[in-house]
Amino acid sequence: MSDTSNRGFASMDEDKQREIASQGGKAAHEKGTAHEFTSEEAREAGHKGGKAAHEKGTAHEFTSEEAREAGRKGGSSQG
Repeated sequence: MSDTSNRGFASMDEDKQREIASQGGKAAHEKGTAHEFTSEEAREAGHKGGKAAHEKGTAHEFTSEEAREAGRKGGSSQG
């Protein structure tokens, strides 16, 4: 089996990956084929991401003041 560790998207540095992914997202929006998340889908995705971060031990633990502030900001942006 050949060595592929220095080939492809996954071997690029993170900034280059972000740049390429951003270009793809912009092109999809211009073309009209980008997925637009509903608020329910976004909520579920956030829940999954938070759960995964906690399992990995990389989640930010909010202080009660940070949580209150986030709640105020979220509540005021609800329209």
